[in-house]
Amino acid sequence: MSKETIHLNISGMSCVNCSNGIEKFLKKQDGVENCDVSFASSQGDFEIDTQKFSKKKLIDKIELLGYHVQEDVKHLEEAQKKEFQNLKRLFIISISLTILIFVFSFSNILNENLKNYTIFLIASVVQFYSGKRFYKLGFKALINRNYDMNVLVALGTSAAYFYSTFVLFFPTLFPENLRFLYFDGAAVIISFVLLGRYLEERSKQKASDFLKKLMNLAPQYANLIDKENNINQVLSTQLKISDTILVKTGEQIPADGEIIKGKADIDTSMITGESLPLFKQQGDEVLSGTVNTNGVITIKVTKLAKDTTLSKIIDLLKSAQSKQIPISRLADKIANIFVPTVIIISVFTFVVWAFVGNMQNAILASISVLIISCPCALGLATPIAIVSSVSRGAKDGILIKNPEILEIIKDIKFAVFDKTGTLTKGKIAVINTDIPKIHFSKIQNLEKLSEHPISKAIVEYMNRQEISNIDYDIEDLEIIAGRGIKAKIEKEEILLGNIQLLNENNIEVLPKHLETYKKYLELGNGVILAAIDKKTVGSFILADELKEDAKELINKLKKLNIKPILLTGDNKTTAKKIAELLQIDEIYSEVIPTQKYEIIKEIQKNGKVMFVGDGINDALSIKQADIGVTLNSGSDISKDAGDIILINNELLAVAKSINLSIQTIRIIKENLFWAFIYNGIGIPLAAGILYSINGLMLTPMYAGIAMSFSSVTVVLNSLRLKLKKL
Repeated sequence: MSKETIHLNISGMSCVNCSNGIEKFLKKQDGVENCDVSFASSQGDFEIDTQKFSKKKLIDKIELLGYHVQEDVKHLEEAQKKEFQNLKRLFIISISLTILIFVFSFSNILNENLKNYTIFLIASVVQFYSGKRFYKLGFKALINRNYDMNVLVALGTSAAYFYSTFVLFFPTLFPENLRFLYFDGAAVIISFVLLGRYLEERSKQKASDFLKKLMNLAPQYANLIDKENNINQVLSTQLKISDTILVKTGEQIPADGEIIKGKADIDTSMITGESLPLFKQQGDEVLSGTVNTNGVITIKVTKLAKDTTLSKIIDLLKSAQSKQIPISRLADKIANIFVPTVIIISVFTFVVWAFVGNMQNAILASISVLIISCPCALGLATPIAIVSSVSRGAKDGILIKNPEILEIIKDIKFAVFDKTGTLTKGKIAVINTDIPKIHFSKIQNLEKLSEHPISKAIVEYMNRQEISNIDYDIEDLEIIAGRGIKAKIEKEEILLGNIQLLNENNIEVLPKHLETYKKYLELGNGVILAAIDKKTVGSFILADELKEDAKELINKLKKLNIKPILLTGDNKTTAKKIAELLQIDEIYSEVIPTQKYEIIKEIQKNGKVMFVGDGINDALSIKQADIGVTLNSGSDISKDAGDIILINNELLAVAKSINLSIQTIRIIKENLFWAFIYNGIGIPLAAGILYSINGLMLTPMYAGIAMSFSSVTVVLNSLRLKLKKL
């Protein structure tokens, strides 16, 4: 046996049942060993025995089901975009025509006959143009013996539409009291189910945008140094192992490599989450996509473009995006039992009445069964609740991008948090200083000349102090990568930086200043020493402050029996300090995104995980977690990867989103309960179960009223979400 794994891009899938249907169908084929089809990524991996099954045969089988195999990702994206636009157009046409039907129904613009024929024409467009997809997808589902919502929608709307058509064109076939039209009911069902499909597809479309942005993070070009020491600009993808490249101040590093000359402060926040730039010198490793903030370095390439850390993150993100979230599709699962049951009851009703010799009751009763089982309430149960939930969340600054996650937030066991920019403000700030104010003006003038984040923090702190605004002449300015800044002002030598800078310049560090330096470094703070004329005058204490609502959120999560975990690229000391302040017991520090990804996967073995982060380095973890939450202040890539965006950047909105999920699922279950209660009572009445006892039989008119009433109940129940307190 010769095995081959084939990867295909598949367009045309409209829901999870489509991917399940493809898998179910292909697994029955002799020669198909295994298949894994993802609705989320529109891709599938198929393991085949090439002696029995070919790639062409595989593609033919998939297309036989009504789906399309695209040759590459670009064509897949084009097909998906076209499908999405088509769905949007169908919904707009359907809802517009449905509104028009109601306008004609409740107005006297036309006489009765002309009004009914006009409504018939409009309803026909909705039924067979906007609703065509339900017939098509329902037929596919039936082929695979998968009785989903598409079958239910096609069946129910057809019963209402064709009954009304016969009443309109052949009224004499029906008694006077049975001549009723249900065109509006069929149109409403199609419109609202299309709305649900549109919201689902929109969520899916946006979920993959972040990947494209991430792919553009690595610089396109690199400064290649040839054997004659000439510098040539080449594509980063053309770099080979052992090539030498030059990276100037402000440039992104184009490839993973090792510094062979020079030193620089490297902003690694996009990869590690480290809030402060890291000093790198000869022999140190640097990563593609990170930024050289200060200095000029020469790098020897150690990895090809396809093997860089950033490339691995992208590959893992693709894998995470393809995972199928175990969402309970209540309506579709129930429909698989409900649809065949309704058909059997309808046929059985017809046969029984025909057997007793009452053909008119046979026709009316069987139609009444189909009409009352029309899935208006069932079809609306989930989408209307989700629309109300999304609207309610937006009111509290919670943007729910992927409504599906509302079904699993309530099951979260672990809440994993990034540190920098999530639990903390993500901005370096001076929190204290023991430097006499007499030196502030000179220090401010000097730090203004540097673009380093620490210099900016010192300048911002100085701007808040009451100091004299004096412009000094600055001489012999040196900005030393990984050390600090040095200059002369009015013949006084001033240095600001770490202890290495002071030692290299033979500066006397006074015991009290050395004690402060060591104390705050041990606490996880940054410390910048200041020296004037060969002697220290004090230091600036730096920190990334906690957000005001961080502690309150952690306490709320603990009350909900959700375990908080800190997962950060920052150093152990800083991570431990933050965890102690928030009373978080489990900590993972000094980890890069790929390690975060593995840790999330490990935690998921013990329960569902929510990850809250805001940086580019968090995108992988956000996507892998069962629920990905990001802040509006975060990077575009993390926002694209997340399921929820906290618009107001309030951490307490995390707890609110959990409460919203619990309330939404409760409403959906109530909706499904009411939908089936009406059917449970109405179907036997429509079938004529009480006819022999008291002559009571539910006619199509009352079946239609019951159907409409169940829909109104579901809608009103869903709207209660907008009034709920989170």
